[in-house]
Amino acid sequence: MNILSVTPIRMAAGELARRRDRYRRLSPPGVTCVLEEAGGDAPGELATPDDIAASTTAVARALAAAPSEGFAVRMPDCVLDPAVPVAPDGARVPTVGMLRLCAAHLVATGRTFGAVTRNRVIGDAFAERIEEYGYGPWFAGVTVLDLAFDAIADTRHWNDAVHDALDGFAARGVRAVINGCSAVDTDARHSVELVDPAALALRLLAAGGRT
Repeated sequence: MNILSVTPIRMAAGELARRRDRYRRLSPPGVTCVLEEAGGDAPGELATPDDIAASTTAVARALAAAPSEGFAVRMPDCVLDPAVPVAPDGARVPTVGMLRLCAAHLVATGRTFGAVTRNRVIGDAFAERIEEYGYGPWFAGVTVLDLAFDAIADTRHWNDAVHDALDGFAARGVRAVINGCSAVDTDARHSVELVDPAALALRLLAAGGRT
């Protein structure tokens, strides 16, 4: 199974290489994820609602221009699922969302779930997406970490911040939390499961491809 992915933001060559290597590590046997940049119209980060709107537009444009041959699905490299349709759009190569895949899996297995995000803007957009997908009754809300953009590539700093947030979810009886960034390696040891959305989505796509 070949998956085409597109970044939601502009990024330096080093960060793009790091993310490509991460997909290589996460991809199950038989799965290849090809990660491309969204283009110069994409924002440098997701800090405002306008950034999120610009990201969605850039991802949609990049996916529309990409070749369809050789790919089973397209999956944007963002937990906000930019350019992922809520209803079927009839595309020959479907665009699927990692958030939708992960949330559907958690709901199907009977679990309520929360989320952690880097900032409030992303947190609000995350919660809006969950409502669009119809999973609001299972959603325990977002805890905002208030981290700078550089924390995405700083595994220790991100996971240290997440640990306290997981304590709060655990106190409320929530046992699964989606990490609200697709590019972070999660290693926060806790009784609450911290879901890596990219890793789980790839496993689910691989399993679906074998049915």
